[in-house]
Amino acid sequence: MNNLLLPFSKVLLLTVTLLICFLPMLPGLSGLLLAAFGINPLLAEFQWTISGFTQLMQFPGIGQSILMTINISIISTFLAVLISFLILRSWYQSSHWQKIENAIAPILALPHVAFAIGFAFLFTPSGFISRVSVYLFDIALFNDIQVIKHQLGLIIALTIKEVPFIIFMSIALLKQLNLKQTLQCAQSLGFNQRQAWFKVIFPQWLPKMRFAIIAIMAYSLSVVDVSLVIGPSIPSTLPVLIWSWLNETDLSTHLMGASGALFLVFICIALVYLIIFSEWMIVKRCKHWQFSGRKTNTLFNFIPNKLNKTLKQLKINLANISLFAVLLMTSLSLIMIVIWSVAKRWSFPHILPSHWSLQFWQAELPYLFDTFITSISLAVLSASIALLLVLVLLEVNNRTIGSRPHSNNPKSVKRFIIPMILIVTPIIAPQLSLLFGMQLVAIYLGENNFYLWVLWSHVFFVFPYIYLSLDGPWRSFDTRFNKVGLSLGKSPLRVWWTIKMPQLIPAISIAMAVGISVSLAQFLPTLMLGAGRISTITTEAVALSSGQDRRVMAIYALLQTITPLIFFALAIFIAKRTGPLENRKILPVFNKKDTETVIHNKSFVTRNTL
Repeated sequence: MNNLLLPFSKVLLLTVTLLICFLPMLPGLSGLLLAAFGINPLLAEFQWTISGFTQLMQFPGIGQSILMTINISIISTFLAVLISFLILRSWYQSSHWQKIENAIAPILALPHVAFAIGFAFLFTPSGFISRVSVYLFDIALFNDIQVIKHQLGLIIALTIKEVPFIIFMSIALLKQLNLKQTLQCAQSLGFNQRQAWFKVIFPQWLPKMRFAIIAIMAYSLSVVDVSLVIGPSIPSTLPVLIWSWLNETDLSTHLMGASGALFLVFICIALVYLIIFSEWMIVKRCKHWQFSGRKTNTLFNFIPNKLNKTLKQLKINLANISLFAVLLMTSLSLIMIVIWSVAKRWSFPHILPSHWSLQFWQAELPYLFDTFITSISLAVLSASIALLLVLVLLEVNNRTIGSRPHSNNPKSVKRFIIPMILIVTPIIAPQLSLLFGMQLVAIYLGENNFYLWVLWSHVFFVFPYIYLSLDGPWRSFDTRFNKVGLSLGKSPLRVWWTIKMPQLIPAISIAMAVGISVSLAQFLPTLMLGAGRISTITTEAVALSSGQDRRVMAIYALLQTITPLIFFALAIFIAKRTGPLENRKILPVFNKKDTETVIHNKSFVTRNTL
């Protein structure tokens, strides 16, 4: 009976996972496709038409908006990838790498909207940098050179924010490349470390980073909340235009918005193929640079010698400059948020506020409490549900269906593995386009359970991040521990709960913190499926960013910054005190001698755990 119930329960849990995490893609894409061509059952419209695309192409300034959107996406993605690789090349496995990793980690947890608000406090004409320039040089910067509400500011902000993501996605990957042995082999052939990184490591690193690069490209292409805070307004980017059309009371503009959302999907697909084609050209087609010898430097062949040396020096120092810029801009942005949240009067061009006060915190506390509770409940619930479903999927993907654990002669049977492209689709697809179709389905069903719809959308977008966070640790788990537990006569469930689960608690706690931070940063899912009735810290922060009171805006931005950092700090605290014994920071039960005995006696640990 147990042998029948176990496969049945797996199939049931897997079916629930598929329904919750992958079903939204069907109404998302199908609803978008039908609405873009005029099919909308809510409005009793069943006639195919391309008038939406006609209106879209005739909209004033649409060509400039499309080109600007593509320009922002390509440039920010290219700069983020380039800067990340240069930082890895210069600092990875160095004596300072652990400090750099610890310094960049909080940036990864920092929500995009909070960073954008702090970034705006720096680069507006009355921002902190202009105040410093007036104080030192009596020159007001950014009056003639516009950064905020311009594509330049959006490119810089997206680049700074995505560099930590690329770096952290690369850490696990570089551990799989046998980096130390590869560099030693390259250096034995006469290449220095920088040449070895470009000619040997880069061709292996770039293809494996494809999903991460596509993810940041898709985000920068379809971002709405950050664009509303610091992006250009005349004309706006294409996602912001689509968002404004979908919010119009005139239903005729909804057809144009649906057509624009579908057109955004086509642009995203084109850029995905552009990334794949560029990777193929660099790594496989035009690969003579990989074998051109250690003295050949094709980048500087046609440049005069004096300028050649200058560019080489700049190339060497670019990693240090980029790392310093990322850390400095993020730190200053956070400092600006803190100062503005407690400033009562800060007139231009004073460096610091002339009056300090907590009166704005006191005035906002009654409104903050309900919003904060709603945000936390959504984040914890969505991350918990997504984590449970990810654990089910990982167990199914990493276990042979139908094989018996106690069998001495396991047969090769088919494995049910969900393709990675399906799992990461919520990340690499334009969020606005998917949500439009999901919103139509929610309206068509006619239910007023807005909280459940928002929770469902959060689970949908949190799921892939938690999966990617746990996929590596799950695959690297030593299955011999399971075999020892099973050989002692314990059930697979008991072995999983008492042996595998405790060793993976550090990874699970970090993944849970990642899921909570992703949920806390969701703007479009909360606003579109919540119909404006569900208020979170992020939706309030974006709404206040268009207002005039910077102090209230800073309060919400600071709260949005602190909340995920608390969960990450808790996750790190748990991670350092759980997991394999040799990785724990403290072992209060054992002294040092006993700890070494336990670590080297795995069978002792297994028997006592069971």
